[in-house]
Amino acid sequence: MTTLPKSALLDAYRRMRTIREFEERLHREFATGDIPGFVHLYAGQEASATGVCMNLGDADFISSTHRGHGHCIAKGVDPVGMMAEIFGKSTGLCRGKGGSMHIADISKGMLGANGIVGAGGPLSCGAALASKIRGNRSVTACFFGDGASNQGTILESMNLASVLKLPVIFVAENNGYGEACAASFAVATEDVADRAAGFNMPGVIVDGFDFFAVHEAAAHAIERARNGEGPTLLETKTGRFMGHYEGDQQTYREEGEVERLRSESDCLNIFRAKATSSGALSDAELDDVDAAVVALIDSAVKQARLDPTPDPAKDLLADVYVSYP
Repeated sequence: MTTLPKSALLDAYRRMRTIREFEERLHREFATGDIPGFVHLYAGQEASATGVCMNLGDADFISSTHRGHGHCIAKGVDPVGMMAEIFGKSTGLCRGKGGSMHIADISKGMLGANGIVGAGGPLSCGAALASKIRGNRSVTACFFGDGASNQGTILESMNLASVLKLPVIFVAENNGYGEACAASFAVATEDVADRAAGFNMPGVIVDGFDFFAVHEAAAHAIERARNGEGPTLLETKTGRFMGHYEGDQQTYREEGEVERLRSESDCLNIFRAKATSSGALSDAELDDVDAAVVALIDSAVKQARLDPTPDPAKDLLADVYVSYP
């Protein structure tokens, strides 16, 4: 088990538990019909985002996907502001005009969730190039899925990052499905990480359900990037507990598949078992985190329901254009 101080272990568990509770609650709230637009939930993949982002600070950047809530929370974005944004309220992080697929918080280095598959690659290269020019040792983590691994934007970005030795970590979250299409059908190689060889960068495969494994592998890749040694392709083998989107009937999945994932590969249970068996944390301490997170998300939902919606007269053109001096 990766050696981390108690405070860091509690922080890691809090981030993962917050993602899980946020997503499970959205799963219920979306069914009420009060949330506009589409919602793509991250539940099941918490160890991937948290394992990577625990190695990052506010001066580092991440780019995300349409399944971006977990990346946001793992990077330190406020879940209360996120909830308001998803409910389309003016108190949201993007003033209620972005919604689930466009949450961003530059103050936390979160460049934004993105409804375009694979679009985070060029954004990540841009941020990383700026960091390299400034010489500030900041790095960027580019999260994408197995489906996006076939997009030209991702492949071109990996090539560019390698040629320019940009401080980027490409994090391929392989949850086995690109929408309703199995990765085994759509991806020519069993492991996305194999493609790293074509771009002259390390390709690393890690158990995406194990926070400690992800954290350790990401730490090496991030330190390598900070030291000017260029990008790494890190593949986390993981799985989602929900459908591609809310309302997805998931007829493409085997019977009992999700139940097996929840019972055998729940990253929260794996973390708890390792942390308590080693004596690093107690069940009581983790239970306290659980209770605090439930209260936080409950409060966030109640507040979001009460908050005002954007005023078309005042907000329609706000934040659309930049005025340069």
